[in-house]
Amino acid sequence: MTAVQIVFLAVAALTLAAAVMVVSLRRMMQSALALILALVGVAVIFALLGSGFFAVSQVVVYIGAIAILIIFAVMLTQNSMSPEHSQMNPGFLYAALGSALLFSSLVFILSMWVGFYAIPVNLDPSVDTITVLGLSLTDPQGFALPFEIVSVLLLAALIGGIYIARDHHRD
Repeated sequence: MTAVQIVFLAVAALTLAAAVMVVSLRRMMQSALALILALVGVAVIFALLGSGFFAVSQVVVYIGAIAILIIFAVMLTQNSMSPEHSQMNPGFLYAALGSALLFSSLVFILSMWVGFYAIPVNLDPSVDTITVLGLSLTDPQGFALPFEIVSVLLLAALIGGIYIARDHHRD
């Protein structure tokens, strides 16, 4: 086993542990910090796979923008969550069972696909993947529409967070 494989396994385990912490911690602020740790793990995995652009994009976009937005939303809505009431959903066990069933079904279905066990090939270093990515994001037949839909969705989430955080009780 090479050193890169050991680092990959360690970072993957840390990322999975942080992802479990995101959904299992009782305090929202701790969950947001665990989310940042999980996103850093994904950025390290991108870097290990040789995709520096995606690693930097992960740090700038997700950690630098979205995670900070979530932390601000948690800080603004802190008074809306009472520590006296249970924050655990009563249907947690049903959701966990459904998620495990869905995950195992997807793994079973994907394992029947021929390409599931294929080893990825190395990219040709002469191809400029950043240019191809940029063209596909701005091409109307490419990913321009989903890219714009995601930006509108993030704007709607920001407006919704501000609406929820504002004080509804006026004197």
